Amino acid sequence: MSHSLEKFLLACKRLDVVSTRFVLAVSVASQTVSLFENITRRSGGRQTAALLPPNEFSGSLPRAAAGEFHFIKKFRCSTSRFGIGQIAGSKCTPLGLHRIAEKIGGGWPVGTVFESRKPTGYTWRGMPKARITTRILWLEGLEPGFNRGGKVDTHSRYVYIHGTGDETTIGRPDSCGCIHLAADDLVPLFDKLPTGTLVWISES
Repeated sequence: MSHSLEKFLLACKRLDVVSTRFVLAVSVASQTVSLFENITRRSGGRQTAALLPPNEFSGSLPRAAAGEFHFIKKFRCSTSRFGIGQIAGSKCTPLGLHRIAEKIGGGWPVGTVFESRKPTGYTWRGMPKARITTRILWLEGLEPGFNRGGKVDTHSRYVYIHGTGDETTIGRPDSCGCIHLAADDLVPLFDKLPTGTLVWISES
């Protein structure tokens, strides 16, 4: 199991959050997004952080849980060119446990440009460098005081996973806090992942 996924499970345990069937793990260091499937949930079990045996939990992941998540695919992404950070106005990418709160843009053609989450045009009709395109997965922080509430609230900072008009920048930090994906990766993810899917954003 990856180090990032271990940290994700520890965060779920600490916050008493139930793991979703699919989990996205964003690595700022490698500029990648990894998709995992919770095999226990798929087979009808109740895979949660609480499923980890309480008498075995001592700050590290119990060996019995190591096979519960199946790696599906890794995608290149872009996080903030201003680095990582939680504070509103910083233009930084926030860390920690999040969920997909809202999905916006379903049914619109690839290259649709969004402003304030409303379609306003197309990249192929005079807007080739538009910053927010194709689909939007609006994130909500789940860690009070860290990425939820007050000046650190990810949702009120309008942090999304979304497409971009200039896909040549994907693979290196380029955003103003959001997470950019190529349309060919974003659209299938948008269709596959339900609202509520957990997203873990880590520095490493």
